[in-house]
Amino acid sequence: MTQITLPHNHGESADELFSLLPAPQEFQTSAELFGLLSDESRLRIFWILCHYEECVINLSSLVGMSNPAVSHHLRQLKTRRLIVSHRSGKEVYYKAADTPQVHTLHSCLERLISLSDSTEHQTEVSNDTETR
Repeated sequence: MTQITLPHNHGESADELFSLLPAPQEFQTSAELFGLLSDESRLRIFWILCHYEECVINLSSLVGMSNPAVSHHLRQLKTRRLIVSHRSGKEVYYKAADTPQVHTLHSCLERLISLSDSTEHQTEVSNDTETR
């Protein structure tokens, strides 16, 4: 077995790091997913659909966007298989897909939201302390 050495040696073996390092394509796929969810409106729609099944009209009302704009976001989420849909009469209903990937993304989103809440609270407390 060949030992891997890095150009700047810190006295540690790089073999373990290289054995754990995912392939570049895995990072590319992850970056695309982060890109998809980097839009605030799309992220809000995804969050809603993780909790409720909704139609375009209700989603539009909830996020304050036009029906075509919401449909555009839904199409992108559906293309990545993050949501699924079904028709009931003339209505199409959407919800988060029941997959491990979606469950993980939803869990991460909930954690990030809770972190942003605590960060905002800490900022408010810090600003209150500074003004005293």
